[in-house]
Amino acid sequence: MIVTKDGSGDFTSVQDAINAAKAFPYQRVIIHVKNGIYNEKVHVYSWNTKVSLIGESKEHTIITFNDYFDKIDLGRNSTFHTATVLVEGHDFTAKNLTIRNTSGPVGQAVALAVNANRCYFENCSIIGFQDTLYTSGEGFKQYFKNCFITGSTDFIFGAATVLFQNCDIHSKTNSYITAASTPKNQDFGYVFKNCKLTAKENVTDVYLGRPWRIHAKTVFINTNMGKHIKPEGWHNWSNKNAEANTYYAEYHCTGDGYKPESRVPWSYQLKKREAKKYTIENILKSNTKWYQNF
Repeated sequence: MIVTKDGSGDFTSVQDAINAAKAFPYQRVIIHVKNGIYNEKVHVYSWNTKVSLIGESKEHTIITFNDYFDKIDLGRNSTFHTATVLVEGHDFTAKNLTIRNTSGPVGQAVALAVNANRCYFENCSIIGFQDTLYTSGEGFKQYFKNCFITGSTDFIFGAATVLFQNCDIHSKTNSYITAASTPKNQDFGYVFKNCKLTAKENVTDVYLGRPWRIHAKTVFINTNMGKHIKPEGWHNWSNKNAEANTYYAEYHCTGDGYKPESRVPWSYQLKKREAKKYTIENILKSNTKWYQNF
C-alpha cells in the first residue's frame, strides 16, 4: 500500500492504511509512506502483525501529533495515552521516517510507544521532550539501529529488552536519559552499543539513567559520551533499595563524559569476559532469530 498527502496513492493517512491491512496476515504488510507531514495519531493494533512502515526519507516523512499528560486528562496513567505512534502488533518494522510529539516541555508526552515483540526500527528519528520513547512488554524484544532519539527527562523508558545500535541519543535538558523498569528475572534491559550521547550546547548535567523500577538494567558498550554526562553517571531516584538491585554498567566507552573512576560505587565497569555476553544473539534471543531478517 502507498500513503501520499496528495491523493495519488492508495491512502492519504497512515492510519487508514493500517485499518485496511489484514488481521494476522501470513505475509508481511508493507506500507510505503511518501514524503509529507502526517498530522495524526497512529495505532498499530495487536491484530496488525507483520506491518512495515517504510518512509521515503527520514527527514521529510513525518508522523506528528501533540498530545500530553494534562491535555489527555485521564487520571494518573494519562502518559500512556499520549503517544503519537502506538505499536501493539508483533513483528513491526519502521524505516526511514520521523515520529515526533510536538507538545514541548509540558510534562509527559510520548512520541513512540512500542508494546509489542520483535520490533525493528532503522534510520528513524524519534523526537519529543519528556518520555519520548516508551518500550513496553515483559520479555518483549525490540531493536533500534541507526536512529536519532531525543528528549529531556526519562526520554527512553520501559520494561522491554531493547538493543540500541549506532544510535544518536540527544539530550535537550539537564535531566535523565533512561528510566528502565526491567522485570526482576529478565536477563537484559537496555543495551546501547556503538552509540553517541550528545546534547544541546547549554546542557551540562545529564545522568545516564535512573530506575523507574528497582531492578532496572541499563548497559552502555563502546559508546561515545559527551561532556554533558555527569561524572557519577547514575541516580538512585531517591531509593536506596535500588542501589542493591539495579544493574547499571559500562564497557570500553569513550568521550569527555566517560569517567569510570567517578561513577557511583553501585554501578559496574564490565570486564572483557563479562562484556562478551552482550551479543545481538543473546540480547534479542527468541525461538526464531527474527532479527536476522533485517
